[in-house]
Amino acid sequence: MADEGKRGIQGELFHADTSREPGDRNWQGYGFDINPPVFLVAGGLIVLFIVLSLAFPDQAGTVYQDARVAISDYFDWLFILAANVFIIFMVYLAISKYGVIRLGGVDGEKEFSDISWIAMLFSAGMGIGLMFFGVAEPVFHLFDPHLGAEAGTEGAGEVALAVSLFHWGFHPWAIYALVALGLAFFSYNRGLPLTFRSVFYPVLGERIYGWPGHVIDIFTIFATLFGLVTSLGLGALQINAGLTFVGDEVGTFPAVPDATWVAVAIIAVVTGLAIVSVYLGLDKGIRRLSNLNLTLMMLLLASVFVLGPTLFILGALPQGIGAYIGNFFELSFFGNSFDNHYFQGSEFYGPGGEGEGEFLVDWTVFYWAWWISWSPFVGMFIARISKGRTIREFVGGVLLIPVVFSFAWFAAMGGTALNFELGEETAGVVSGPMFDVGLEVAMFAMFDAMPGTVILSILAIVLVTTFFVTSSDSGSLVLEHLSTGGKHETPAAGRVFWAASEGLVAAALLVAGGDAAIEALQAAAIASGLPFVVILLFMIYAVRQGLKREYRILQSDEFNELIDDLEDEDEVVVTTQRGDLVTEVRTRDDRVVDVDVGD
Repeated sequence: MADEGKRGIQGELFHADTSREPGDRNWQGYGFDINPPVFLVAGGLIVLFIVLSLAFPDQAGTVYQDARVAISDYFDWLFILAANVFIIFMVYLAISKYGVIRLGGVDGEKEFSDISWIAMLFSAGMGIGLMFFGVAEPVFHLFDPHLGAEAGTEGAGEVALAVSLFHWGFHPWAIYALVALGLAFFSYNRGLPLTFRSVFYPVLGERIYGWPGHVIDIFTIFATLFGLVTSLGLGALQINAGLTFVGDEVGTFPAVPDATWVAVAIIAVVTGLAIVSVYLGLDKGIRRLSNLNLTLMMLLLASVFVLGPTLFILGALPQGIGAYIGNFFELSFFGNSFDNHYFQGSEFYGPGGEGEGEFLVDWTVFYWAWWISWSPFVGMFIARISKGRTIREFVGGVLLIPVVFSFAWFAAMGGTALNFELGEETAGVVSGPMFDVGLEVAMFAMFDAMPGTVILSILAIVLVTTFFVTSSDSGSLVLEHLSTGGKHETPAAGRVFWAASEGLVAAALLVAGGDAAIEALQAAAIASGLPFVVILLFMIYAVRQGLKREYRILQSDEFNELIDDLEDEDEVVVTTQRGDLVTEVRTRDDRVVDVDVGD
């Protein structure tokens, strides 16, 4: 990045011509290191949101509900088209001439092995969402199906799995890939701070360090914060539901009340753990918890696969993928204008049903907005681990590796639940409690019908809790990064502030939402995702402009003369693609390529 100095070929020829450093005009004091315009505006508005939500919960809840529906009614087309544009753009970059460009430049080296990179991609973006919806979504779609299927039938089961895979498949990861690519390219290839304002350097130039850049980072903070608190709120509801269900149904311990105040108390406890973790730092806190998360998630997945209907799961995986791919375009561009025949088999979403016309706001638009608001967090993590990879390698890995895991998760979790619901003797074991209590109880109801109920339930509660903590502390690091102008090393006070803010906002949404807490969380994601989807659309233009400049320099006489001189001196090993285009330069002893071509 810029504060590392201009070293090697990339630094001399490709870095942005700027003398600014990340956070060079920050204010420091009382344990904080902040970029005042960004921190004070964002922090002030967030405090105001918390105070008003807690002071006027009934009015706030009504506002959230109205905002959720209104944004979907008026802007669902924008979310739908934008999500498809993101996929098209990422595939275009992978197959175009820009696919050979390396993140970090021709002399950029991979910081992580391929195996480590793949393992970290597995954990990126996975967590509370998969735990919450892995069982609940397929079962919900079974009884209120899309694509004209008849509720409760095997055809509805296939459609339910296909729609779930659609919501958790290529679209979200295209969003993450775009954000991660933009951040990585302008940081590693242009030497700019690893923050959102840097992506707009081709458009704004030095103004990224002024108010235009401040506004971009403020919007990014809001999107990240509300994307995070959506996950944290869902996690708190699921932990509460798990403790209540296991206590009531299994009797392992006294039942915990299923109430808002309990969920708020859970948020308080877990936020406290997150503050401790974020205070300890990246290596001691977050890294260890992330490794624990991945281990527990794989253990839970394997347990359900073995204890559940194994052969059914093995058949549901390819059949669900086939149904998803077969209906890919129809689902991707569904806009709710001609919807009666799509939901004729659903009493809820069908003609005259209570939820008629609300499928998009309940599911697709909510998901797309959630992924968009979550993308700065996931994108920054992926950018951080992807230096040294070509764009083609990067896009292929990000679009395929996590998606495969999502498919396996829904085949095992959702497939097991669907198998129970379609069986004569077990019908209703999941859907009954889920529709009576809420989506948050679905996974525990399924575990109640399986061997090892107590162990599986406790494992799930622990896993949601650890995901809760890692989401909060990792998100706090990202928010601190944004509020300090892209600085990497900052005091712990800022991270503690953001971790506490996440907990308070999540609690405020649950209190204001009351019995409609999930809808309030959805409203937060949709409202924060709306302005940010516009930023991501502009990002496409900025990324393409940056790649065009990079490719032009790679073809320039100055660059090729430099490479010829280094080769003549037997200093480097050069790799070329697409004819004679240089894509990788390495010294024979793996040193940074030492050049000085002037400014």
